[in-house]
Amino acid sequence: MAFSKEDFVKLVKSAVANGVSDIHIRTNERPCFRLRGDLVPVKINPYTYEDVIDIAKILIKDEKVKESMDTLKELDGSYAIPKLCRVRFNFLRYQSKAGIILRIINADIPSSEALGLPSVINKIALAHKGLVLVTGATGSGKSSTLAAMINHVNENEAVHILTLEDPVEYIHPVKKARITQREIGEDTDDFAGALRSALRQDPDIILIGEMRDAETISIAIKAAETGHLVFGTVHTTDALNTVGRLISMFPPEEQDAVRARIADNLYATVSQRLLKTVDGKGRVAAQEIMITSPGIREAIQDPNKINEIYTYIRKGKQGTGTQSFDQHITDLYKAGKISMEEARANASSPEDFERNLMFGEE
Repeated sequence: MAFSKEDFVKLVKSAVANGVSDIHIRTNERPCFRLRGDLVPVKINPYTYEDVIDIAKILIKDEKVKESMDTLKELDGSYAIPKLCRVRFNFLRYQSKAGIILRIINADIPSSEALGLPSVINKIALAHKGLVLVTGATGSGKSSTLAAMINHVNENEAVHILTLEDPVEYIHPVKKARITQREIGEDTDDFAGALRSALRQDPDIILIGEMRDAETISIAIKAAETGHLVFGTVHTTDALNTVGRLISMFPPEEQDAVRARIADNLYATVSQRLLKTVDGKGRVAAQEIMITSPGIREAIQDPNKINEIYTYIRKGKQGTGTQSFDQHITDLYKAGKISMEEARANASSPEDFERNLMFGEE
């Protein structure tokens, strides 16, 4: 019997009710829920190859694609379940089998307060111009943090926000701002082309779902140079690696000029990891936050001083609101949100973390 839409909705409802972030569906296996970072098999019968294909046909909008399922190798997309949630999906083939990975996107847009983010995140969201990058590994909550920042702008400023996403995740309603959300593949062909057009669409703020290549980065910097606020994501672990990644995407002969442009236009980086809460019922974001100061700008411009960024981040905690990962992890532990074991396991320097607890150096 074919796997029905009702069966699929029932699976997703169970995931949402249990606070699941992702669903893994694979041929001849039980589906798995990613719950608080761990993959947990669902206690139902394994899905057949035909079940997986049926689910893919439920998710895919394009009828021509559905008709060519036998030759489809991979596909990204999104799907909405009214009054429940949206899902971002990736269909893939592996070893003559089929699989689908689903990311649950809750219908309600989170606030920074609900996510437990530092108050400086709202300050960064209201910057007037420059490049703001949210970074971290896949599944670290970048999309939720960006959604919270855009929502804060939407509630406070009468501006035009243009988003370029692959796919569109959170759907932002009209509040004080006007938000134009464009999906790569549906509304435009690619990030670079959409971003070139964006500069002619009178945006105050541009959100780029992912900074994937030199052309996209160059146009994003140009947008910041011309007075726009540009949000984007990068799959990097911290501020230093983010700067290095951006520069390394360009040919060697262009890197000095790019370094100077980044130094002049990078307003902030927010790098995050998700840690398990002490009660075992959820996860909380630990964030390194860098707001570009004159000292950081000089460190970015001079390759010999680049490591000084860490020092400026730590010293800025009582002033600009910047913080290192270990400073935030210490705060989370002292607030009783994470355990000592979780704090030690995720600290960039366990020795510095323990010294900070003992002597309050940071």
